[in-house]
Amino acid sequence: MTHRLFRLLLQCLAAILCFAALRVHAEPYLAIQTGLKCGQCHVNPTGGGLRTQYGDVFAQNLLPQNKLDTGSDLWTGDVTKFLRIGGDLRFDGTVTEVPHTKTVNTFDLDQARVYLEANIIPERLLVYVDEQVAPGGALNREAYGLYWSASHEWYVKAGQMYLPFGLRLQDQTAFIQTASGINMTTPDQGVEFGWEKGHWDAQLTVSNGTPGATSSENGKEWSGQVVWVDSRFRIGGAANINAKSEGNKSDLALFGGIRTGPIEWLAQGEFITDKSLVEHAQITGQRQLASLVEANWAIAKGNNLKITSEFFDPDRGVPNDNETRWSVVYEWTPIQFAQIRGGVRVQDGIPQIDTEHTRLYFVELHGFF
Repeated sequence: MTHRLFRLLLQCLAAILCFAALRVHAEPYLAIQTGLKCGQCHVNPTGGGLRTQYGDVFAQNLLPQNKLDTGSDLWTGDVTKFLRIGGDLRFDGTVTEVPHTKTVNTFDLDQARVYLEANIIPERLLVYVDEQVAPGGALNREAYGLYWSASHEWYVKAGQMYLPFGLRLQDQTAFIQTASGINMTTPDQGVEFGWEKGHWDAQLTVSNGTPGATSSENGKEWSGQVVWVDSRFRIGGAANINAKSEGNKSDLALFGGIRTGPIEWLAQGEFITDKSLVEHAQITGQRQLASLVEANWAIAKGNNLKITSEFFDPDRGVPNDNETRWSVVYEWTPIQFAQIRGGVRVQDGIPQIDTEHTRLYFVELHGFF
């Protein structure tokens, strides 16, 4: 247990020491690359979903390797003066290998999503909807109203939304996403208060604690984070507590990122206590650790190499049950609105369980507008 805790602390400390040693003042790595806050490129101040007009311009001019000539026409999502739309589609082919099991090859439509923003009062009051239309039937992800102050230093958001908590990664299966239970597949209904001033960026959310469903309990889920954003790095802390009848679940996280030459680094570590899981720890609940360190290397314009190391200990009271995962992904954006991603992911866990030793190879087509 001491070894596992030391490894997690070492990963987090390595990222933080990089910040101090160098004295540095959208996908998250793109935010690190540009030195901008998430709300610069996305309508949602905490990132993800529909892009702002700035985000659309960035995606067409700075992100792709080549820009197809469209003359003076530039996509900004505007349908009318007060209405904007956007969307994402992800289709992939995968090969999954598990020891002593037949290899599985599949094609999957991972998701098709449509975004809608209605600017009721420009720059002040908007209504936003994020709808997953495939696969299967329609599924609402986000639907909220958002009011900005005149100075744009604070806002209030109410409805169904993604909770603010650490890095908002593209990979929803990352250990730091699944361990916390907070990701872009588990929106919740509640109210969010946000504050943005200078280098500071902070959010506090009170929600039902029942992702996408109506609450049947008096307890609520509280989520909050504070981030310091600089042109070359950012560092933040987040906390979450979900008051459930079967036992509270609490999560503390430290996260950040830094740009060193052509490489953007991301790191996050989480300490979780889940009192609804009492199989081994009885009254005290299970204590868990999860971490991620990721490097993104901009080899050339429109070409990004992503290498990720992950660690997860599902119960610190049980020896030798930790899991590790390594990923190598190449992202190629040949033209605006189209990206091809390919890579391999190796996951290892308990030696005696074959399903915890998987090899995943994949190619993904991502279209967005």
